Order: sequence, then C-alpha cells, then structure tokens
Amino acid sequence: MCIFCQIAKKKIPAEIVYEDEKVLAFKDIHPIAPVHVLVITKEHVESVNELVDEQLAGRLILVGKRVAQDLAISEKGYKLLFRVGADGGQEVSHIHLHVLGGAKLYEEIRAE
Repeated sequence: MCIFCQIAKKKIPAEIVYEDEKVLAFKDIHPIAPVHVLVITKEHVESVNELVDEQLAGRLILVGKRVAQDLAISEKGYKLLFRVGADGGQEVSHIHLHVLGGAKLYEEIRAE
C-alpha cells in the first residue's frame, strides 16, 4: 500500500486541513513554500495519466482552491501543481495536487 493510501486510511498520521468522502488535504512534511498542502484522492490513482473521472479531477482543483482560501493565500495568489511521472518530478505514485503559496513563487524549468 502506498504512503498516500496509508495517510488516506489514517494508518500514518498527517496534519489534515480538509477531508471529504473523495479527497484528503494535508500539510506536506517537506514544504517548498510557506504554505504547502497536498490534495490526494482517497482511492488510489497512480497519476493524472490514469485519471478518468472528470468529476474527481474537478474535485481536486476545487479543494485546492478551498484550501488556498482557508489558509488565507488566495488573495495574493498561489500555485496549483500536478507532477506526472518521473520526468515531471512525481515522487509518489499516487495522484496529488500541490497547493503552494504564502510567498512569491517562481519556478525555473531546466532539463537535466
């Protein structure tokens, strides 16, 4: 069972900021911004490439928006980020949306 499935099943503790029947949002343990929350599906889906449920896709984004509002970063701006596959930087094979904010966010993209 992947680490995010274990978090969704409450087998591993996490600082949860939002939960409903389909998704869970919790603070990242290795934040790259002052606010860094991960929004995951409770059902295991490997990545955006395997996502087929349009409602679930929309739910992830709308929960990301809600988290930004709840954590008071929506006014100044925030970033929603999906990483897909190894070249996209996905480290955990379970779909997750990064909600990043609390500072000006710039990202340099470079190939290795």
